[in-house]
Amino acid sequence: MLDIGNAPDWFIVSLNLGLFIASAVTLLCAYRVIRGPTTPDRVVALDTIGTNVVAIAMLWAMIQGRGLFVDVSLVLAIIGFVSTIAVARYVTEGDIIE
Repeated sequence: MLDIGNAPDWFIVSLNLGLFIASAVTLLCAYRVIRGPTTPDRVVALDTIGTNVVAIAMLWAMIQGRGLFVDVSLVLAIIGFVSTIAVARYVTEGDIIE
C-alpha cells in the first residue's frame, strides 16, 4: 500500500487537486442531468458521473492508502458500464430485454 506520509509534497497536492477537480466536474454533470435538454444528454451526464465517482474512489484509496476503495471502484465501474448499456438500449429500442 501507498504510505502517504512518505510521499513527496507534489504528489499529495496532485492527489488532492485531482480529487477536487473530479468532484467539481461531477457537480457540473449533475446540473446537466437535471436540466437536460434531451434524454441522451442526461444519459451521457449520468455515465460521466459514474466515471467520476470511480475516479474519486480511486483517488481516495490512494490518499487513504487502503485497498478496499479499489475494490469498490471496480464494482462501481462494472455497474456503471452495465447500466449505461441498459439505458442506451432502452433509449434507442424502447426495450432492454427482447
